[in-house]
Amino acid sequence: MTGVLTEEGVFVGGGGEGYGSPQELLLKYGNRHGLIAGATGTGKTVTLQILAEGFSSAGVPVFMADVKGDLSGVAASGSDTAKLHKPFMERSATIGFDLDYRSYPTVFWDMFGEQGHPVRTTVSEMGPLLLSRLLGLTDAQEGVLNIAFHIADEEGLALLDLDDLRAMLRHVGERADEISLQYGNVDIRSIGAIQRELLVLENQGGEKFFGEPALELSDLIRTDSNGMGQINILAADKLMASPRLYATFLLWLLSELFEELPEVGNPDKPKLVFFFDEAHLLFDDAPKALVDKVEQVARLIRSKGVGIYFITQNPTDVPDGILSQLGNRVQHALRAFTARDQKSLRLAAENYRANPRFDTEIAIKEVGTGEAVTSFLQAKGVPGMVERTLVRPPQSRLGPLTPSERAQVIAASPLGTKYDTPVNRESAQEILAKRAELAAREAAEAELREKAAKTASGRSELDAGFDEFNNARRYEPTTKTKKKTTRSSRSDSIVETFGKSLARQLGTKTGQALVRGVLGSLFKSR
Repeated sequence: MTGVLTEEGVFVGGGGEGYGSPQELLLKYGNRHGLIAGATGTGKTVTLQILAEGFSSAGVPVFMADVKGDLSGVAASGSDTAKLHKPFMERSATIGFDLDYRSYPTVFWDMFGEQGHPVRTTVSEMGPLLLSRLLGLTDAQEGVLNIAFHIADEEGLALLDLDDLRAMLRHVGERADEISLQYGNVDIRSIGAIQRELLVLENQGGEKFFGEPALELSDLIRTDSNGMGQINILAADKLMASPRLYATFLLWLLSELFEELPEVGNPDKPKLVFFFDEAHLLFDDAPKALVDKVEQVARLIRSKGVGIYFITQNPTDVPDGILSQLGNRVQHALRAFTARDQKSLRLAAENYRANPRFDTEIAIKEVGTGEAVTSFLQAKGVPGMVERTLVRPPQSRLGPLTPSERAQVIAASPLGTKYDTPVNRESAQEILAKRAELAAREAAEAELREKAAKTASGRSELDAGFDEFNNARRYEPTTKTKKKTTRSSRSDSIVETFGKSLARQLGTKTGQALVRGVLGSLFKSR
């Protein structure tokens, strides 16, 4: 009887006459990527589950998105009381498989922190290219976003969450005239458009994805005490409501793996296997620059020991440049109801190395649920001849965990203390707010100093006026003249009388206040 692992690879099922010939995915070619395709309800999920079990048994960690919520059962053992136990035993006997129910080490992740440990990254780690894809920005808007990232780097402003990015965009907008001379035009309308898209992303729950503690890749690439690879499951049922966020997150994760992992050449087995379910979402309406980046990552990341497996309904969902790099293939049934479907079927059949025993195109149409047309890389990386394969049953539970079972797995995980509580350290928003507060305080102090200087200047002029008046008050003529009875003389005597009276009043507070008022009016009129 055959187990999950053969001497060299992962046992997938039985092929050939009577399904008695083992079909296996060689571990040393596990990083050469692969494809799992087929119409809805043809068994893709089971194939994904048994491949995850096989890699985990070989000590290879796995990361996969659970789009429908069915894959969580990998954390629990299958049961001989399950509905499909009898058919599974019959299939196992047909293909020579020793069905031994068991569970696998599993860690649950969830971008929203509801069905697993929160998955976060920072805005800086996401970068302007992927963030522009996520927000659906135009070229002009992407240019403004690049300027914001560049200035943040220059000024040491950490962009951790969406609040930091909003604050940075406001900062760039306030300095638009200055920045445009050095980096090119900064259109305020583009900044407004980016801010609106950030609001849409926040309403979709995207703000929970950006922040700290950020995910460390080493926490995905782990084995348990028995040497089994950790199976990381991302809860994606809710995430699929925001398909662009889903696709951008997985692409970001691939990019981070590519940048951080060291070169390992051609290892005996992969360091990590990455399953990308609903792969067409990555390429729908994607700009050429993004598709080129995916192709580059897929081509080069295998030298880092990472295998990527795309799961989709039709192979034509994957661009030819990427499809040509997928050496290990499991093709479930395709339905050909329209002329377009028939064309897609022919194209899918042409991607396999022909088998003289049957017509590949017909086989792809005829295989039933749990059966597939398979082709795996053989010695020296040569594509294997296509075979009709009966896929082995899973050893773990087929179907989802109950909420209480999932909660128990999450509670037992040692990663909860590291990721479950968010951290908000000082970053761009706080630094820019402090700068604005400091600038406002300095401006207020400068205004007070200016007012004080003006007040001091006015007082010195008033004091000078008092000196002149006091000198006039102490003036005594050396000669005396006779009083005249003319009108002029009467006027002079009235002025003199008023002056004396006023001078007498200077000794009182009322008189001093009156003089200050008169002199103040005179100085203002100047």
